[in-house]
Amino acid sequence: MEIASLPLSGRLVGISERPVGTHLSRTMMLADLRRLLADLPVDAAAGVYRTAVVDENILLKPTASTRKISFTRLRDLYALDPTVLLFRVLREIWADDVEAQPLLALLCALARDLLLRSSAEMILALPVGEHVTPQQLTQVVSMAFPERYSLVSLATAGKNIASSWQQAGHLVGKLKKVRVQAHCRPNAVVYALLLGYLQGGRGAALFQTLWARVLDMPLHAIHAQAQIAAQRGWLEYRRAGDVVEVEFRHLLGTPAG
Repeated sequence: MEIASLPLSGRLVGISERPVGTHLSRTMMLADLRRLLADLPVDAAAGVYRTAVVDENILLKPTASTRKISFTRLRDLYALDPTVLLFRVLREIWADDVEAQPLLALLCALARDLLLRSSAEMILALPVGEHVTPQQLTQVVSMAFPERYSLVSLATAGKNIASSWQQAGHLVGKLKKVRVQAHCRPNAVVYALLLGYLQGGRGAALFQTLWARVLDMPLHAIHAQAQIAAQRGWLEYRRAGDVVEVEFRHLLGTPAG
């Protein structure tokens, strides 16, 4: 299975093509991320996140080892470092719209965890109402990374990946997951278009990427929400017929401080 290519990478951008395997032991941890970002200031330095999770137990974990593992997994998925572009932008637009947070978290996690990203094409191709099992996702990961992981690890990954897509709003159900349409908001559109922009996409092509498809909306609706985001100052959006221009001067500018 072909996995979305990310030509533009690097530590300061935050995109990863390494199969770090966060989903071998955790989901995308949306509840933990929400609690952490709600309790820390937007301009918190990287060290503050570790102190909050490991030393202050802001996530209310039962043991010291669980605190450390939770911090490591959250850092793998979201960087938790304002010098990393993807996290800095995520942090800037995160609190503006609570309803956008599930898709924002998913988009960042997809960009940073190749195991999760390997499942995207399968999930997005499912029609609404179709059932999907963790075993099917296990098979997808196994095909993407042949002979890399044990059967036990693959089974765990399948369950965790299914849970992440459910947290993001693409799946519902307990034992049997069912494909549903995710709920998209303008801030998630901004982040998805930015990911495409960082890949080198420009203009109308930004609305055709994997990241745009993760938004789970018709093309015209993505354009409508991009226009709303532009009115809020998150991006610059201009459209005249088939010609589309999108820029991110505000979000890609030098951060204050």
